[in-house]
Amino acid sequence: MGPHPKDQPAAGDLQSLARPRDRRRTGASLRSRALRLLARREYTRAELRRKLLLAEESDVRKSLQQSGGPDPDALEPITDELLERIDSLLDDLERSHLLSDRRYAEVLVNSKGSRYGVARLSRTLATHGVGGRLAEDALAPLRATQRERALAIWKRRFSQPPSDLKERARQHRFLIGRGFDPATVAWVLRHGGNPPD
Repeated sequence: MGPHPKDQPAAGDLQSLARPRDRRRTGASLRSRALRLLARREYTRAELRRKLLLAEESDVRKSLQQSGGPDPDALEPITDELLERIDSLLDDLERSHLLSDRRYAEVLVNSKGSRYGVARLSRTLATHGVGGRLAEDALAPLRATQRERALAIWKRRFSQPPSDLKERARQHRFLIGRGFDPATVAWVLRHGGNPPD
């Protein structure tokens, strides 16, 4: 048998249940959660914000379930106050140089640049919230070496020029999937066995 209706909080009290009781403790736990995430790998601001929001929402739902409060699914736990605290924390992390979209872009380009083309890396950066001038600056060094990198990937994977149209299409799809533009792929397939000097 469920709790008596008088034991249920009034509608106005629902938001107070969703708010943390000790704001200092929650601020510290938000910061420590963010630092734990950043200690593992680089994050963009958008990524870290999303992760922190999901984690806080999950914590609120768990505490509501454990306390026997209202149905957690009927409650919108993400309040403007929480969004402001997370944005403030992210601003602090950026000022401290612990969070940087530029550094994330550079790390991604350095770690995956030898395996992927500019188009694929650009899509990855956009997916993680890095776009515009910042993405262009990070990808600029790769544009000059697009052919050489595509050729190196092609050699590792195939090493032989395509013998028929079916094989040519397969190699073409592979390089396009790796994020190389059609002109670069055509150049690699034309000069793959013997690149010009």
